Amino acid sequence: MFNRYCRHAALFAAALLLTASDVVYADNIQDANKLLQQKQLSQALDKVNGVLAGQPKDARARFLKGLILTEQGNAADAIKIFMALTEDYPEQPEPYNNLAVLYASQGEYDKAKLSLEMAIRAHPSYATAHENLGDIYTKMASQAYDRALQLDQGNAATKAKLAMIQDLLKKLITR
Repeated sequence: MFNRYCRHAALFAAALLLTASDVVYADNIQDANKLLQQKQLSQALDKVNGVLAGQPKDARARFLKGLILTEQGNAADAIKIFMALTEDYPEQPEPYNNLAVLYASQGEYDKAKLSLEMAIRAHPSYATAHENLGDIYTKMASQAYDRALQLDQGNAATKAKLAMIQDLLKKLITR
């Protein structure tokens, strides 16, 4: 659940222009992406940082760095990167989606919901954001039903709804 960001790095990268004369740059980005896919995260980060040393505002490298930091478990720094990308490229949905993934992993579902709504506003046909928003709504529903049961433990309808939502969440996690 909420783990649909790596496959969209290529989409975001393709949306940004690359000059033909910058072959070394392209090779470094490609190498870093391969290292990320191979879970060689330190090497991938070194490669991306090398690109960013020469081109600190490069969106592709920044996005890839955010992905690497996410994989390393460094959510705070990844959030900073994706947040900055949303400010610099508000028309791109991928940074918003990745913010939502990070927020959801921290249990910040309201922030995740807002980020996904921004992704959808930026790109209304971005299916991944719609799917992730559905996952967020499911988790929020579970929390609401759980809270309702805390307030009224005898409510059979709420117990049934909570059980249904929990079953759905188990299915989402195992896919």
